[in-house]
Amino acid sequence: MASSTDTPAQPDRPPRPNTAFRQVRGRRSPAEFAALVRRAAREIGERVSCDARYVGRVEAGEIRCPNYAYERVFLHMFPGRTLADLGFAPRSAVRGRGARPAAPPNAVPVAGYEHPYDPLNHEESDVLRRAFMTGTGATVAAAATLGPLGIATDASAAARRPGTSEAAAVEEAVRRIRLLDDKHGADGLYRRAAEPLRAAYALLDAGATRQTTAERLHSSAGELAISVGWLAHDSGRFDDARSHYAEALATARMTGDAGLEAHAFCNTAFLARDAGRPREAVRAAQAAQRAARPLGSPRLMSLLALREAGGWAGLADRTACEQALVRAQALFGRGTCEADPEWMSFYGEAELAGLEAQCWSTLGDWRRATRHARRAARLQDPHFSRNIALYTAELADDLARDGHPDEAAGAGLRVLDLLAQVQSSRIHTMLAGTARVLLPHRRATGVADFLDRHASLPRPRRG
Repeated sequence: MASSTDTPAQPDRPPRPNTAFRQVRGRRSPAEFAALVRRAAREIGERVSCDARYVGRVEAGEIRCPNYAYERVFLHMFPGRTLADLGFAPRSAVRGRGARPAAPPNAVPVAGYEHPYDPLNHEESDVLRRAFMTGTGATVAAAATLGPLGIATDASAAARRPGTSEAAAVEEAVRRIRLLDDKHGADGLYRRAAEPLRAAYALLDAGATRQTTAERLHSSAGELAISVGWLAHDSGRFDDARSHYAEALATARMTGDAGLEAHAFCNTAFLARDAGRPREAVRAAQAAQRAARPLGSPRLMSLLALREAGGWAGLADRTACEQALVRAQALFGRGTCEADPEWMSFYGEAELAGLEAQCWSTLGDWRRATRHARRAARLQDPHFSRNIALYTAELADDLARDGHPDEAAGAGLRVLDLLAQVQSSRIHTMLAGTARVLLPHRRATGVADFLDRHASLPRPRRG
């Protein structure tokens, strides 16, 4: 598969908006169009991490020519049209002079990907040149170019103040972490993601050449802190996650970034719920809603209402939980819009159902929890392997507690099959709870098989 980097506009040439690409998007929001791009990629066996921000960069002219993977996808989506018809520059014009150079010696080839070094994107490849690999057994998680972002931290930093290419590098690191987590889960990724986070904040200390670049760096560094925090959260490192979320919140407060503040509080609420601090979860979710209200995104407000519902469920306040769930569903029903944050690409009907299932499970209403968990697993986009495993693990646990051990074992076995490619301590913890509930039911159909396979699982590795 081709590298996911594309050819940016030259730094000495202001980008020219791509009006042709904007026209083909039509009335769809950037997030909706990005979903169509990902779907088209799956149709032809490609995998691209397209999101609303990528669409925005293309339309703004920041990406003059897509990489080969995106080229194949766009030509598949719009048969009969050329890249020029879609507003892109000829590849030969972007390539510039010189033959294809050899890959740098410290670049790491990646299973399932072409070499991450791309001469058509020499600026970003210089600041995104180191890769990391994760995985155990037969599964090797895809690698991401999440190196030190090519920055200097000594006195020479003053001679190389960060510009647009460094800002783009941090943004790309965020995208790659999210892509890998969606596919493979957090275990094994966390330690390797800490290095680009340190580098991103070193870039902030170095000081950007322009105010717009500085704002972009602060926003992307904060998002990177949240992404790394989520890797810690999902792999059971709650103290580390809390620290990273607090770092993102401080960055948001310093720059007055309401979107970043809402995101940091959103994840803080989720962490507090998982850590057994439901009252903090409620307060953080309510703070997130205050920050997000001016942003004009009903979908974001819907997710934040679900975070609040999770806190109320933890407090055993069924009435407040139900009120928050009703509010979340009503807001979700308003649909998507251009104000929806890029990071919310995971939030669709499946996630709505999955989070509602967790609320009912916490309240002990196993029948309702089972219904919503089953719906979540059925609706989930196949790209989100981790979430499919998560929702199915939730289903298995709810079925076990609702007195259906045979169905619970079947769902648990499906999760065990997915663990060949998904590494998440959270899912392992859920399965362990299900196994304890099923122990007295070993004679039920499939239960012994599930218990034996679960007992033979290796302990999850933390990277």
